[in-house]
Amino acid sequence: MKKVLLIQFSQSGQLTRIAKKFVQPLVDDPNVELVFENLEPAVAYPFPWPFVQFFDTFPESVYLDPPKMAPFTVRKNDKFDLVIVAYQVWFLSPAGPIVGFLQSDTAKAVLNDTPVVTLIACRNMWLVAQEKMKTLLSDCGAKLVGNVALIDEAGGALSFFSTPSWVLTGNKGAKLGGLIPAAGVAEHEIEACDRFGDRISQVFSTNAVIDETLLQGLGAVNVNERYIASEHTAHRGFKIWGKLLRSVGPSGDPKRKPILLLYATFLILFICTFIPLSVLLKALIAPFTKARVLRQKQQFEQPSGSSTENLV
Repeated sequence: MKKVLLIQFSQSGQLTRIAKKFVQPLVDDPNVELVFENLEPAVAYPFPWPFVQFFDTFPESVYLDPPKMAPFTVRKNDKFDLVIVAYQVWFLSPAGPIVGFLQSDTAKAVLNDTPVVTLIACRNMWLVAQEKMKTLLSDCGAKLVGNVALIDEAGGALSFFSTPSWVLTGNKGAKLGGLIPAAGVAEHEIEACDRFGDRISQVFSTNAVIDETLLQGLGAVNVNERYIASEHTAHRGFKIWGKLLRSVGPSGDPKRKPILLLYATFLILFICTFIPLSVLLKALIAPFTKARVLRQKQQFEQPSGSSTENLV
């Protein structure tokens, strides 16, 4: 009997749907015991988000300051053959409750010397968050053997509008007569993610070693090289503003509000001006940076990669 732990935190419920579809073949496998750990912060995050509170979350998210967590159901002495960590991306970082778990003594005990698969559902920028996740897992002594990233179907430019609208109103549907498309991962992508659970079940059935080949050839990730530089630039900005806000006071401190409103204005202007200019600049210098960007793309795709040769 193989034992698998699924760790997840979802506000809107989308990630929960994705995670359940992902593991359905393991639920159906009589030789697998699946344990669910639905993380809960001690103080619940709202959904939809109030505007100021949404931005007030970003300094702690960027600096990986963990929120206080409700007690976990998993115990330090529990051992698993595989752990699946399903997470959202908040401000180019793993969501706070996931950080709260991974920085706990429980995680360090449970994940030590254990293979881990990460499962991401986000707007479209997840590279920096996954690099942070790699560090968090390494600090737990875990072995990252797979990563799957599902992104919003609206695409890069339009998701700048559709995703914030969903987060701040709770309505993910199309708006303005379809000018702003529906937010979230496409339904066909969600339905197809059980292929990863199928592969895991097959590997378990042969008692093969769980390693970095686990999810290769299944189209697990797709790194858009246009976002590599943009993510690093945006993250540096997050760090600067986050440091300023943390120096003013803790999350929820009223003294933060004027700076948060200033930052929100700056961020909107940044998205509307710098991002288009950076896309143009990258297009102009692309011939000179092609080899370096390709190396970066290959690095971020690891360990599961974007190849599809094992898809039926």
